[in-house]
Amino acid sequence: MNKKGWLIYNGGLISKKFLEINHMYISAAAKKGIELQPVKNNDIYSFVMDNSLHVKKDGLFQPDFILFLDKDIRLAKQLEGLGYQLFNNANAIEICDDKIATFQTLANKRIRMPKTLFSPMMFPGTIDPNDQFIDRVEKEFDYPIVIKEAYGSFGDQVYLVKNREELVVKRHQLLYRPHLYQQFISSSTGKDARLYVVGDQVVASMLRFNEIDFRANVTNGGMMQKFDPPRTFKELAIKASQAVGADFSGVDLLFGDNDEPIICEVNSNAHIKNVFDCTGIDVSEYIFDYIMERIGNA
Repeated sequence: MNKKGWLIYNGGLISKKFLEINHMYISAAAKKGIELQPVKNNDIYSFVMDNSLHVKKDGLFQPDFILFLDKDIRLAKQLEGLGYQLFNNANAIEICDDKIATFQTLANKRIRMPKTLFSPMMFPGTIDPNDQFIDRVEKEFDYPIVIKEAYGSFGDQVYLVKNREELVVKRHQLLYRPHLYQQFISSSTGKDARLYVVGDQVVASMLRFNEIDFRANVTNGGMMQKFDPPRTFKELAIKASQAVGADFSGVDLLFGDNDEPIICEVNSNAHIKNVFDCTGIDVSEYIFDYIMERIGNA
């Protein structure tokens, strides 16, 4: 019996790139005999009534599973509370969406990552007396220092400060937003590896590099090429993906002084088009094989 699933994506992200990615998933599902219905997150209404969870989903069939490609954590938790099986699950998406939570989770598994300092929470209108925290940052790190907002995509909320003056400016800009300070891995300037993990295997990989920016993201002008990752890279990527509880993920790895892998980021909703353009590998086919194995073919 053929399976049916929803592909949930953000209703506000309707650019050509996002729609192409949706089409890739729908086409791959069809090859596997799966009917995949694209659903905007704002086409599902979640609420509480009669002391229980409910959703309204006019015109949608009942799915056997949900491929959740959005970051709408509240909707994901609502659907799981009603018994729907999500890939990825709400907890994994929530951890990956928050870089602070990501590094805390990975640290509990002793996974190699750059030294990282989390900014204390500040209520709007309060102040950091005498820039006390800035002094602490300078004690912990040499310049340049990487600063990352906890929430952000495509490298847009990642910054590099080269001196105290730049640090003070950026600290004050981000004072009331969750963010972190991190050791700069100079051996990986403008270069990282993106490994796509599905279940317990790496199914595709690419090298990303940028000659004019410290960030390797393709969106920021980076280039990409095929990459055959060493065993150590594969093992670390799989360990990181499993640590956050992801069914599938895109794991970004930096290169240490001796080319050892160092975790940069774990993405629960990593885009699959760039790696397809680079390698010809359709990651979505592996994802549906994994989903079918998990939900069964009955």
